[in-house]
Parts: sequence; structure tokens; C-alpha cells
Amino acid sequence: MKGRAIDLGHMAYVPAWDAQKAIADGVINGGPDTLLFVEHDPVMTLGASFHDDNLLLPLDEYENRGIEVVRTDRGGDVTYHGPNQLVVYPVFDLHRHGKDLHKWMRDLEETVIVAARHFGIEAYREPSVNTGVWASGKKMAAIGVKVRKWVSVHGIAINCDNDLAPFGLIVPCGIKTHGVTSLSIEAGRPITIEDARPVVKGAFEEVFGLLLEDVEPAVALA
Repeated sequence: MKGRAIDLGHMAYVPAWDAQKAIADGVINGGPDTLLFVEHDPVMTLGASFHDDNLLLPLDEYENRGIEVVRTDRGGDVTYHGPNQLVVYPVFDLHRHGKDLHKWMRDLEETVIVAARHFGIEAYREPSVNTGVWASGKKMAAIGVKVRKWVSVHGIAINCDNDLAPFGLIVPCGIKTHGVTSLSIEAGRPITIEDARPVVKGAFEEVFGLLLEDVEPAVALA
């Protein structure tokens, strides 16, 4: 089965969300599964299960620190996106992948586990806490999605070599008992977005049985 992979480069959160919605409309109408890669400006995103007390600062203080705060329609609580973190948005038609939300979430986790293995990292699920991918008792990748007409948007944030300090300004994903980690910390060497992107793409191809053709954003979003 064929699909597309699109590297959006560095883009603010809301324009990337708009791009997802436009692509999702095409997928709903029979277009190919599309995997988006992006690196965001600093932003705290608030999911459908967000609790106010998981923001540890007043809203205007985040703005003062150059961090946008955006309420979204994805699942989950609050998380952080920023430079040097790889964000992956699989805009896929779940009719092609089992039409099962539980399976979809487990398959998304599996892609990160497969990718981490490439870097010698033993990543795993921690279902007693929540959805996501973990290493050494800490969360390495957060996952939150929204499904409309069985087409999924939003997706996965994988900490590569990003600064983890902003996670200290929130209760990440509403979890107070576990910290966060990154590919670079777990591997003991720098792993950049550029290192991770082709590996994650290959993991998606493996887990979902896809052949993903690289497509320029201008073509896909025209």
C-alpha cells in the first residue's frame, strides 16, 4: 500500500494543524495516507482531557517566556512542543488499518518502539500510566489523536535532542509520578531530528505495511 511523507520543516503549531485538517479532508475523500513531519516553535498544547492545574504558571507567563498556549481537539492533557523535537502527524484512513482505535494507538506506540530500537534504545509501553512510549521509567514520546470519519489527525511528539526544561513548567500529560527523557539521553549521544526522521518513516512503513513516497509540501497542500 502506498502513501506520502511530507516534511513541513519548522512551522508554528496552528498552521501545521490547519495543514493536517486540509490533508484529512483529502484522505476522507479517498486520498492517500499522509505522514507529516514538523518541528514546532515553543508551544504548550492542551488536549480534550486538560486540567487547569496542570499548567504550573499563569497563562501570560508562558507568553512572556515565548511559549504559545493552544487548546486543541486531540486526546490527552497538556504537553510541550519545541525546537529539536520531532513531531509526527499520521493523517491515515483507519479503514485501511483495522478500524480499531485501540489498535491504532498501540500501532503508533509500536512505530516509536521500532525506531528507538534502531538507536539501541529499549523503549516500551507503560499502560498503567497512559498512552505513550517510555524508556528508563520516563516518557520519551507523547501521543494524542483526534479521529473524524475514521481519519486520524494529530499524533506523536518524540523528544530527540530538545531542551526538556519547558516540561518543568507543566505537569506533562497530567502525570506527576514520572519524568521525561529523550532519544539523545537514552542513547548517550546526540540524536537530531535529521537522524530520527528517516528512521521513524521506516518504522511507519514497517508497522503499517506502507511504501511512503516523499512529497514536497507545496505539491501536497496545493
